[in-house]
Amino acid sequence: MGHRVRSAVVVLGALAAVLASVAVSIAVGPADLTTADVVSVVVSHLGGPAAEVSRIQDGIVWEMRLPRAVLAALCGTGLALCGAVMQSMLRNRLADPFVLGISSGASTGAVTVAVLGIGAGVLSLSSGAFVGAIVSFVLVMTLATGAGGGTGPVILAGVAGTQLFSALTSFIVLSSADAEQTRGVLFWLLGSLAGADWVDVWVCAAAVGIGVVVCVIAAPSLDAMTLGSDTATALGVPIGRLKVILLGVTALMTATIVAAAGAIGFVGLVLPHAARLLVGPRHSRLLPTTMAMGAVFMVWADTLARSIFGPQEIPVGVVTALVGVPAFALILLRGRGSRLRSAPRLVGAR
Repeated sequence: MGHRVRSAVVVLGALAAVLASVAVSIAVGPADLTTADVVSVVVSHLGGPAAEVSRIQDGIVWEMRLPRAVLAALCGTGLALCGAVMQSMLRNRLADPFVLGISSGASTGAVTVAVLGIGAGVLSLSSGAFVGAIVSFVLVMTLATGAGGGTGPVILAGVAGTQLFSALTSFIVLSSADAEQTRGVLFWLLGSLAGADWVDVWVCAAAVGIGVVVCVIAAPSLDAMTLGSDTATALGVPIGRLKVILLGVTALMTATIVAAAGAIGFVGLVLPHAARLLVGPRHSRLLPTTMAMGAVFMVWADTLARSIFGPQEIPVGVVTALVGVPAFALILLRGRGSRLRSAPRLVGAR
């Protein structure tokens, strides 16, 4: 019971941190706003009393910074959830949409629609990204299966897929886009939430919302899958159907996020490990905690991206990489230390 109470407190605290982070981050910047001003503007637009701020400040909060902060939270939620689900589904602690090439494939699909115009009359940017994400993941898993499966082949296949689709994206942009379009696409590919609006928020909220519902319902099955396919099957988990469903929702979330904000790496790789340290491996607690941590992380990463060198922005993907790479190294070192501690010692051997 004590562990459950502790987990509930962590989850509720993380959710509160999301709301607080969004409110405080919106006040950061040169517009002379306070957190109280931000709250009053949001309350007024939701039917409350009028906020005592200027029309310019009201527009900055409601039309510019709030959609951007909410979109950042949604992107962090979706990417962290994808990472946690993929790590459990593949039983691979290094799995995430960026490492396995799904983000790169989604970028290629989106750029194919935006720059080449292929399927533009039928496919939206998000639809093109979704097709690219599915193609990339199927290719990576086919390569990994042909190489015998396991952690090593999956990661190597992911690296190969990432390089392939990154090269295709660069080729399409450099060969078919003009100079201004090339600059905008390349900045977007590094991850950018500049220009976010409420349409982006609602589209991303729909995709992430579907993914959250499906993955939370599948939490008990994910617990079983971490024990291995044979054990999960013995417990009555439909492995094949569940993997198809989870692949679909993770690809949907990744594609929508890439279409809205570009390819943002390391969120899904690092944060599930941090959440496991706080609440353990049980997915009923792990998934909500991971999502909340992803939302908080992305909100503050985007705040740094738009303010640290203000008024010049840097891509948010640069910030997540600068934080994620050291954390990734710590995960590798921690895993190596765990293996060394668990190895049997040869007593008296010379």
